[in-house]
Amino acid sequence: MKPSTPSHSLIPTQYYVPASSHWPILASVGLFLMAFGAATSINGLSTEGGHAGGLMLISGAVLMAWVVFNWFAAVVRESHQGLYSAQMDRSFRWGMSWFIFSEVMFFAAFFGALFYVRNFAVPWLGGEGDKGTANLLWQGFSAQWPLMQTPDMARFPGPQQVISPWDLPLLNTVLLLSSSVTLTIAHKGLKLGKRGQTKLWLGLTVLLGLAFLVFQVEEYVVAYTELGLTLKSGIYGSTFFILTGFHGLHVSLGTFMLIVILLRVIKGHFSGDNHFGFEAVSWYWHFVDVVWVGLFLFVYIL
Repeated sequence: MKPSTPSHSLIPTQYYVPASSHWPILASVGLFLMAFGAATSINGLSTEGGHAGGLMLISGAVLMAWVVFNWFAAVVRESHQGLYSAQMDRSFRWGMSWFIFSEVMFFAAFFGALFYVRNFAVPWLGGEGDKGTANLLWQGFSAQWPLMQTPDMARFPGPQQVISPWDLPLLNTVLLLSSSVTLTIAHKGLKLGKRGQTKLWLGLTVLLGLAFLVFQVEEYVVAYTELGLTLKSGIYGSTFFILTGFHGLHVSLGTFMLIVILLRVIKGHFSGDNHFGFEAVSWYWHFVDVVWVGLFLFVYIL
């Protein structure tokens, strides 16, 4: 999350150039450890001494958490020292905009994979279309979605059942959409200088985000223990958990950002005209909500 500017007016002629920082290098190391560790764990690779992938993933996550905390804390201090100008504010806005755009493309790739599998790959294996000869590889395969019977049931058994969209997924949809409303009310209160309103509705937003995560964990437990729906249950299981799992990760990050912003509001940070730290988190949270609407429609319902 990006920090707010100080409560006083921005100085238009000032442009702050920060000193050289080691945080970007450490962040790169943390991201590498997380990516390599996750890939190692998913592929079931390990060393003789134990599960190296899991240790690398946890180490990278801890390092990233430490880097983010200290890096943003330094930026907040600089902001309150009055070092930032109107140009810096615009830089923060452009930076957050490009970050969210990168997230849009990230999820677009996975939604694109889901579209390709449902509309091309599975029908081809069923004998349809120009590449229907692929059916020769798995003769007798019946193309359907959700894919309950995979071409290779011995290695990748399909799920026994799929999750009904009208139970926990619908509840989670209501929770996230409601959280967008409560966050908007909190933002309105901050603009009007009503800190009591801001604290109340921002706190409620945090509770809604935490409730979403609790119900998603419950959904995953049911999927694994009762429905046979796992990450290895064919292409349906893979796309389901990749899309909903990464979204859950983003909700977790967004909820943590909201908690930090709530603590800053309680400490008296931000003002009605300078509060981009709050706005940046709001942008991110609304983006996460929009992604969930797409997931609810294309993963659970259609």
